[in-house]
Amino acid sequence: MQIIALIELSISCAVVGVWALQRLSPNTFPFAIKVFLVLLIGNILFWPLGMNLPMVAYVRGFTGDLSVVATLLLWSSLLPASKTVPIVFKSAMAIISVCFYPFALGLGMVDPYTWGYGSTAFLVAVLLFALVCGLVNWTKGVWIIAVGILAWSVHWHESANLWDYLLDPFLAIWAIYDCIGMIYRRKKDKARSGYLFRPG
Repeated sequence: MQIIALIELSISCAVVGVWALQRLSPNTFPFAIKVFLVLLIGNILFWPLGMNLPMVAYVRGFTGDLSVVATLLLWSSLLPASKTVPIVFKSAMAIISVCFYPFALGLGMVDPYTWGYGSTAFLVAVLLFALVCGLVNWTKGVWIIAVGILAWSVHWHESANLWDYLLDPFLAIWAIYDCIGMIYRRKKDKARSGYLFRPG
């Protein structure tokens, strides 16, 4: 399992590296080039290269394992026909994160983290959330959540808690940041349109 976790994280780190390179490049990388770069960077991160542990092991010591949902979202971003993540999903993840982490860290008497240890009601809630993803025509989200539940059921990662397969701090930060950015852009566009169409 340690090897599998390191391979997953090395690929994820490689995808982030390719994304950063793409942002710096004026031209869009072909899909084949992206795959080659991911394999190259992931391979470099996976081997010790003169250190006691592979470089990705040090990354894992800092970040921990990513959730299956975050991993699959990250990996699928490389696909040529990858659609943008719906705002419904981002908003829901942002709201869940803002509500979940303070209580999971000890604020209040309720600890939602314990729901991830086989709570039927929580599992039904996750399935209903996947249904919502399907209703907004985001089938990729349904598959991602389904794979997350399947990975939890076979104990793919070290954790036995369903939350760890569905949510992690990096996914939460991304969702919250993107929602704030969307609100800011909408206000900016509204102010700009009001300025352009102002009488006189």
